[in-house]
Amino acid sequence: MAVLCVVFGAVLALGQAVVVRHRAAGGADLAALAAADHWADGPEVACARAEGVARDQGTRLVRCAMVGEISDVTAASGRGPFTAEVRARAGPAGPVMSQAPLPPGSQGTPRPAGRAAPGAPAPGPLGGQTRLARLVPR
Repeated sequence: MAVLCVVFGAVLALGQAVVVRHRAAGGADLAALAAADHWADGPEVACARAEGVARDQGTRLVRCAMVGEISDVTAASGRGPFTAEVRARAGPAGPVMSQAPLPPGSQGTPRPAGRAAPGAPAPGPLGGQTRLARLVPR
């Protein structure tokens, strides 16, 4: 019976560690995206926004740095032996690469409403390609 209790306690502790790690990762990812979304407002405003998002996720912002349009943040979650820190970076998406080349003269021209050509990138609000924020690999 004692061995069973020890095993059960170890499984509960492992589960708690996994939950804390996932909470820290989610908070770091969202904080990095929030900071990257507000890069044009300056690093102070972007990092303040990241801190608010991290707090809303139940994590603490440990570090925030902006290099151009790319944000680099570290968020922590948990207390005592169950503390996890996770680093995340976010920035603008690179150029959209389509599988099929676009016809000559169609780049940047508005398309009529309806279905896009197969393999063509989705037009943005001004007819060009849409840029989306994404997580930057470490």
